[in-house]
Formats: sequence, structure tokens, C-alpha cells
Amino acid sequence: MSTASTTNAASPDSTLPQLKVVEDATCTFCGCVCDDIELTVDVDDNRIKEAKRACVLGKSWFFNHHIEERPQATIEGQPASYEQAIERAADILLNAHYPVTYGLSDTTCEAQRVAVAISDWIGGSVDTTTSVCHGPSGMAFQGVGEVTCTLGEIKNRADFLIYWGGNPAESHPRHFTKYSLMPKGEFVPNGRKDRTAVLIDVRKTKSSKAVDIFLQIKPKSDFEIGWALRALARGIEPDPSVEAKTGISLEVLRDVAQRMKQAKFGAILFGMGVTMTRGKHMNSEAVLLLARDMNRYGRWVAKPMRGHGNVTGADNVVTWQTGYPFGVNLGRGYPRFNPGEFTTTDLLARGEADAALIIASDPMSNFCQAARDHFRTIPTIVLDPKLSESAKVATVAFTTSTYGINEPGTVYRMDDVPLPLRPAFPSPYWSDYKILKSIETRIRQRQLGQG
Repeated sequence: MSTASTTNAASPDSTLPQLKVVEDATCTFCGCVCDDIELTVDVDDNRIKEAKRACVLGKSWFFNHHIEERPQATIEGQPASYEQAIERAADILLNAHYPVTYGLSDTTCEAQRVAVAISDWIGGSVDTTTSVCHGPSGMAFQGVGEVTCTLGEIKNRADFLIYWGGNPAESHPRHFTKYSLMPKGEFVPNGRKDRTAVLIDVRKTKSSKAVDIFLQIKPKSDFEIGWALRALARGIEPDPSVEAKTGISLEVLRDVAQRMKQAKFGAILFGMGVTMTRGKHMNSEAVLLLARDMNRYGRWVAKPMRGHGNVTGADNVVTWQTGYPFGVNLGRGYPRFNPGEFTTTDLLARGEADAALIIASDPMSNFCQAARDHFRTIPTIVLDPKLSESAKVATVAFTTSTYGINEPGTVYRMDDVPLPLRPAFPSPYWSDYKILKSIETRIRQRQLGQG
């Protein structure tokens, strides 16, 4: 069992920093959620000095974290206490006709559960950042299902890997070395030498240098490639027009399909290049169905490459509480799922939402202009450790601690495996969970006429 911390006080020189080691810490920067990080913390300065085994993105996440001196909260730009801000937040949410809760992907599952409960009590919509990234994949899962597994199974068993519409070498640096391409596994004892790797993408990236076969397809042709490979999996010759559409010859596709049929355990790992291009959820369906078809020959799975640290947890929490992963409306007393109607960027762009609760995300930095313009005109509540663009214009802005670094809790890895967080040092600010639970309690008190 790992130890939470040990203190380094061996030197009699009191001027030297007091160091604490946190073993098996979990990095929440990306969906890999690596849980084997060893952190060395300067206890006096509350700074992380070393992060063994973390990738370049993880090191940046840990080393650049520091506690900013900010008010506990602000109300219309003026400093306020947590208690005052909680009361104002309850006012906003109780008086709204169509409130929306959004974000959730960079906080704990415990906080996510409370956020869904708040949305249910006030009859609003709840949505996660999935709606603007792997939302089409969520729709595809609902439509055709998913042949799935853990990353541990991929590490130990996969002898054929297809990376599709992503660049893991830069977006998930440890995925290659820890989970998929490089590690030695029980049934692939020679690691990389026992694996065949294919990359399907519209341009050359750092990932293309790491694979055996690179299929540089034309933009907006993921659907056609997927269905051509499905046809070959079923012994059907694709129409020759697929060559002009995709830029890949039938001879190459036949070779790839034949190699796939000979694999013992294959995994398709697809990114936002599949979900955010023409076809969207139909592209994801093609990938998922290809994995299903290939199970005629061997064991095949398909998994999305998730971005935010706990976006998979957000989808799991919202799904187990409502039946749907994102874009869920609770206004009628029961959940309704309709992407495009109940997703946050659409609600804001159409001017329908009249209040917003934003948790650990920054829509003002990445939503469309129409959504941002409407966001400025309605009362908003933002929970964020940093002074984000959304927090700057929020009616109520809470300064929070950072999950994984300051707060414990539960997160989900991209393969739906839950993992515990081991914080490095405390923060003077409240956690998302504590703030949301306080808001929920105040809402229920007022709904029940208790003050």
C-alpha cells in the first residue's frame, strides 16, 4: 500500500526547505489519469518541486500550480465571503426559469453528483464539456453500443493498434509508453516488437513517426474509410470511388484489413479528429461498428481518447443519475436527452438559458460568439481555481481549490476505471464539492420554506 507522505527533515540546517513526498499521486491533466506519480512538495512554500514519471504535460500541470491570493468569492466583481456568495448563487438559481449547469470535467465525481442534484432540484439542464468534444461519440454509444476494455487489457494483450483522428504523442504523451504502444505485456512480452500500429489522420504529426502504417486520408473522409474497412471485414469489395474520396488506394485498405483479421487482440483508439469533422456521430458509429465486425476474427475493442482529467467521470456520473451522458434537461421532472437542444453552447447561442452555473470550465474562452454574448447578459455563477475569462464576467465567482493537488476524491480514467486522488498540499479555498453542497443545502432550505 502506498504511503501518503513522508517528511524530509534530515538536515539540521533550518534554512533548507522541508520536503514531503507523496507516492502514487494521480495526475488529472488528461484522460490518461496516470496514478503512479511521485511528488516532492516544498512544505514551507506549498510548491511541487519534482514529479517523477509525469510526462511533459503532467510536469507543467504540477509545477505551475500555486495558490493565488484572491478573495474567497466575488459578487459583481466585489470581494465577498463564501456565505454571501452562496446565498446570492441560490437566489440566482431559484429565480431562473431555464438555468443550465455546465462543465464538470475538471472536478471530482463527488462534486459532479451534487451538481446533477442541484440541476434536478431547480429543474434545469445539466451538460458537460463532452458536448463540445466527444459528444458525437456519446451519441454513437447510445446508438450502436461499445466493445470496450481497460487500458490494462490493451497493455497486456493488444498486438494491433489503430490510432484514428488523434495525435497521442503530443496530446497524451504517456499513452504510448504506459498503456498501448511500447509497454511489455503478459501476451506481448516484447512490447513494441510484438505490435503493429496504424495511424489514420489528415496530416503528419509526431505520432505518425511512431507507427508502422500511416494512412493520410483526405479531410472529411473518416466515414468512408470506416465503412470501406467494414466492407472488407465482411468480405465485401468496396466501391472504387472510395479511393478518390479518401486518398487511400484499395490495395492499401485490403492490406490493412487483412492484417487486422490476423490480429489476436486489436484496439481502435479514436480522437476528436473523428468526432469534430463531417459526419460527427456517424463517424464514431463507423469506428465502433468496425470494432464489432472485427470480432469475427479476433478480439477487437474501440475506445475514445478523452481529454480532460475527469471528463469520463462526468459522463459516468451524469449517466448513472439521468440515463444520459450530457445535454440532459430535467425541467419536466424527468430526464430528456437531445444534443443540439439541451447542450449549453446551443442554449446560450439561442438566448434561451436565463442563468448558468459553470463548474471547472471556461465557456467564455471556447464557445461561439453568440453564446459568449448571451453569457454576458445573464446572471452566472462560476467555480474555478483561476481567474478565467468566465470568472471575470460572472455575477458570482468562487475561488476553489484544485482537485488532485489540493483535494481528494474520485476520478475516472478514459477507460472508465475509477481512481482515488492523493492531494499534495492543502488550499485555503473551499473545494467544488463543499461549495456545491452548500448551494444545494441552501436551495433545499428555501424550497422547503426554512429560511
